[in-house]
Amino acid sequence: MNTVTDKGLSGPRAMPDVQGSRDHRNLAIDRVGVRRLRYPILVQTAEGAAASVADFSLSVALAADQKGTHMSRFVALLESMNKQGRALSPETMADLSRDLLVLLEAREGTMTAAFPLFIEKAAPVSGVKSLMDYQVVLEAESSTGRATVAVEVRVPVKSLCPCSKEISDYGAHNQRSEVTVRAVFAEGSAPSLETLIRVVETQASCELWGLLKRPDEKYVTERAYDNAKFVEDLVRDVAISVKALHGVESFSVEAENFESIHNHSAWARITG
Repeated sequence: MNTVTDKGLSGPRAMPDVQGSRDHRNLAIDRVGVRRLRYPILVQTAEGAAASVADFSLSVALAADQKGTHMSRFVALLESMNKQGRALSPETMADLSRDLLVLLEAREGTMTAAFPLFIEKAAPVSGVKSLMDYQVVLEAESSTGRATVAVEVRVPVKSLCPCSKEISDYGAHNQRSEVTVRAVFAEGSAPSLETLIRVVETQASCELWGLLKRPDEKYVTERAYDNAKFVEDLVRDVAISVKALHGVESFSVEAENFESIHNHSAWARITG
């Protein structure tokens, strides 16, 4: 059995390393680790590093003959990340996932960080500025030195029904929608998070802002009315824009309309 040295009151003593001992059940574990581990982070944006808080999930593959993994090393990785001031991006997530394998002496591993990203936006007419929050997920899969990173953004937008507009003498029902884009890019080719978010917002009936004045509300209302889209239109238009991004290798786009005249949602998904 492996041992580690611990300094007690009466001097150093050897402590058994139970996790490092041999297991005789001969069953490999696909993934073992920690989840719901919340840590402050820096996020790399087009404007520089921005502060946020992420929920992490970190795990590795465990060999059939190894009893357990060293859970404390997952936390140690995040501590090291913060002390070094490393800002999260697809590139740093790939590096961190490779560091994870070295630290845990594993052949495969997964690292996920889910966090809100706040972006300052100016209202379309008045120019008044406010913060909008977007949910982001970065997920890195690593294996023997190779890492693949998926980038996911969830973007709230506004949609207006073309059918309602066509059949009504005035007005049309509209609602808030959420578009989720998940994409894998070639290494070093991932766009900024702001770019991926803008790809979604520009394809909606209208984008959203945190703070609007009356002239802005008029703009949003009329913009959506002039740009009516079914959920099918929304998911197709976003998918075309994502597919055109440089370096995209695979993607999925899902749109959900939180219907204002029904107690259910309309949704659609495209993968490519």
